[in-house]
Amino acid sequence: MERKENRMGTMPVKRLIISMSLPMMISMLVQALYNVVDSMFVARLNEQALTAVTLAFPMQNLMIAVGSGTGVGINALLSRSLGEKEYGRSDAAANNGLLLTMCNFLLFLLIGIFVSGPFIATQTNNETVLQYGATYLRIVNCCSIGLFFQMTFERLLQSTGRTLYSMISQMAGAIINIIFDPILIFGLLGFPRLGVAGAAYATVLGQVCASIIGMELNLKKNPDINFSFRAIFSPKASIIKEIYFVGIPSIAMMSIGSLMTYLMDLILKTFSETAIAVFGVYFKLQSFFFMPVFGLNNGLIPVLSYNYGARKPERIKEALRFSMTLAAGIMAAGTLVFNLFPRQLLGFFNASEEMVHIGTAALRIISVGFVIAAFCIVMGSIFQAFSKSYYSLIVSVGRQLVVLIPVAFVLSKFGNVNLVWWAFPIAEVVSLAISYYFYRQLYRSTILTL
Repeated sequence: MERKENRMGTMPVKRLIISMSLPMMISMLVQALYNVVDSMFVARLNEQALTAVTLAFPMQNLMIAVGSGTGVGINALLSRSLGEKEYGRSDAAANNGLLLTMCNFLLFLLIGIFVSGPFIATQTNNETVLQYGATYLRIVNCCSIGLFFQMTFERLLQSTGRTLYSMISQMAGAIINIIFDPILIFGLLGFPRLGVAGAAYATVLGQVCASIIGMELNLKKNPDINFSFRAIFSPKASIIKEIYFVGIPSIAMMSIGSLMTYLMDLILKTFSETAIAVFGVYFKLQSFFFMPVFGLNNGLIPVLSYNYGARKPERIKEALRFSMTLAAGIMAAGTLVFNLFPRQLLGFFNASEEMVHIGTAALRIISVGFVIAAFCIVMGSIFQAFSKSYYSLIVSVGRQLVVLIPVAFVLSKFGNVNLVWWAFPIAEVVSLAISYYFYRQLYRSTILTL
């Protein structure tokens, strides 16, 4: 039976971008909220607990990189195949993607068992921080099956334009996490007081629930994909190769973020553990603005992929223009908030006077580069949509490893932690220059030739 053309090729572009992105932007805002709430409750234990969770973040980010990068590869192949009316290939992308998701979980199960403690030990000599961090990281790694399947099922919904259902899955997981955070951390309603471990268990519980909901929504509400156990456990090398042709550069790009945060923790360790805690708080707070832009980006990628496969260049151009304007506006709002209300934001984390002093300067300085980052993120979407993710990888390496970390290291030698934060806007300027160069090349070689 012939399938109707997906709305990504027919709906007016601005309305399509809003309808595709708004659910993901909302769900990512909720995701940002639960990340902040998670840290707020942990901070109520003590600053050492907050520092420990910050030290675990690079490994958590690595999990997200592997899961999300694999999802980007599935998304790009599936959306493009639908646009080209290659329905057998789109089904194969979905089914092979589920097998790869299980493999990702098994990898991080082993990492959780054998690597969690040694990883935290490389960043701190404080026995209390080490114990907190190893406990938290071991739980979220060993129980990461929910995380990986949540991301995959949400990507499958996004790749067929059903972002509302993706929002339902993600919001459900976040809300469950928020509810159980105080219950498990402080031992409310008859539950034992688990402290930092409670925060980890609440996170895992939310992810498992979201993955179950995502699976049900795909099975019942996503007719563009046909699932079968036989197809899942019959891997096709050609499909897996195509998924990872896009996915591996994306994984590498996001993994570089994990390496960057790890190295930045080591640089800030030379000042104080409070500086590390401030860096962790910054990452939680900035997500309120970066997450919606990433949600916009996630909604944009399948639109670009589909219309590239359907050879509709004018829709691609309009989608890019509109998305850049929207992203810049969101990040400009972030810059204003960080500059006008830094003390109030830090106050949510039970901040000491030292933490407020360091954090106020950090939020104001780093946010200088927010609008620049918005343009880079949207330009990066076309790299992923057109299977040129290695451009994004080059940009990410240039920004975070070639510029940000070396500049931060050099500035740290002046003995003033406030100078270190300037490495972030400096790196964004370099990122913009590289992104624009690749963007113009790709624009001329693909869109203008359709």
